Amino acid sequence: MPSAAGLYMRQRQLPRRAREAYASVTSTDNTSISEAIMARRYDSRTTIFSPEGRLYQIEYAMEAISHAGTVLGVLAKDGVVLAAEKRVTGKLLDLSSAKVGGGYGGSGEKMFLLNSNVIGGVAGITSDANSLVNYARTVAQQHLLQYNDDIPVELLAQRLCDLKQGYTQYGGLRPFGVSILYAGYDPHYRFQLYHSDPSGNYSGWKATCVGANNGTAQSLLKQEYKDDISVEQAIGLVLRVMSKTMDSPTLGSEKLEFAVLTYDEANKQPKAKIYRPSEIDALLVAEGLAKKDDDTEMKS
Repeated sequence: MPSAAGLYMRQRQLPRRAREAYASVTSTDNTSISEAIMARRYDSRTTIFSPEGRLYQIEYAMEAISHAGTVLGVLAKDGVVLAAEKRVTGKLLDLSSAKVGGGYGGSGEKMFLLNSNVIGGVAGITSDANSLVNYARTVAQQHLLQYNDDIPVELLAQRLCDLKQGYTQYGGLRPFGVSILYAGYDPHYRFQLYHSDPSGNYSGWKATCVGANNGTAQSLLKQEYKDDISVEQAIGLVLRVMSKTMDSPTLGSEKLEFAVLTYDEANKQPKAKIYRPSEIDALLVAEGLAKKDDDTEMKS
């Protein structure tokens, strides 16, 4: 290994421009190395701030969500539409409860019925999501028992965020690696769409996306979303955006979960519907986005 004096003499023999380039590369490498060392010193606990004021464990949880299947939500004037990309697929996977009878639709991976007036779409670690979904359902039922009324959407999001924020402040815990989209209805504010992240923050949206390729989806939504959009138009918009952002080359029920929240005028109550695979295929056919059969592709 050359000595410091040898390196100095070698650098002195270089032309001026080469010395400047050498110095910039060396300083850049040293900066990146020092940043990495600094991160390793402060990322072992969620309760320790780095000198830059960052909580690295929360940032790592956000990074885990950015690699998860896409979840997209659009708020319409007469409802809310949610769609999600499934990552756990396979011919041997038993989805009988989602296809016919039993359950309420969906595969139990991305879409969950949190209450009669709230549907949740999750992106991130599924086991963490299951824990939060059970907690949300308990909170909703406790509110119904105490007040004889469905829990407001924002209050449910706030209760879950209180729990998630606590997991960023106490030692021995790690943040939940899940972001949730809440599609809900309450009599005062009508239809609402909320998003919460592992830090415990939540916010209301007209249209948003979390998970993989969320930047592309956000750009498409900004271009095509309109304030007076109807549920039918929102369904078409969501399917078009999903077809352009999903990692899968084809769009089918085996890769997609879909849910819609509307208001039933006859019964005067919200109507939550999580679509079954056959219903998703019918939607894709109606929008002209259904995948082609192998025979059809070969003929064409």
